[in-house]
Formats: sequence, C-alpha cells, structure tokens
Amino acid sequence: MKKALIICAAGMSSSMMAKKTTDYFKNKDIDIEVDAITATEGEEAIRSRNFDLYLISPQTTMYLDGFKKIGEEVGRPVVSIPFKAYIPIPTGIEGMANLVQDNI
Repeated sequence: MKKALIICAAGMSSSMMAKKTTDYFKNKDIDIEVDAITATEGEEAIRSRNFDLYLISPQTTMYLDGFKKIGEEVGRPVVSIPFKAYIPIPTGIEGMANLVQDNI
C-alpha cells in the first residue's frame, strides 16, 4: 500500500480531504491511503519517511520551500496542493486523487 500525507494548518479540512480521497481510492480498487496532520508536525513527519508522498495544503504554502528541502534530504516528494484539488466536492476529490497518483 502506498501512503500520502496532507500537511495542513489545523488539520480539520485536510482530515476531511484525506478521508474522502482514501474513500475515492477504495471505490476504484486503488491501494493508496491518505492521512493528514498539522503543519507543526510536518518536519518530523517528513523526516520519518513513513509516507511515500507529502502534500502541502493551500493554507500552508508558506512552509512549502522548507518542507520541500527536507523532502529532498530524505528522498521523499513534497508537492503543493492547488486550490481546485482542495475542495470537498467530487471534482476536488478527483483532482486530489489525480495529484496523489501523479506524484506518488
């Protein structure tokens, strides 16, 4: 199983997006799980290398460069989530799923 982690400001919207995206993958028989944490836990999470992909939410783009650098150090991709893929409606969920699949 592949795993992706959304790093968000407070973790509320990202938890919802993670669950909906994981459900999307399950419905398509794709073995990818998405989880979420807060930005304060981001550096430690990336350094742990427990996930195959790290996604930075639109509201935490101020951390993107720092998290990308850490990702490069540990050999894990860190990508920014565009706003259109961070909306909990079918097109947003599909956009998030495509982003994950394209980068994992």
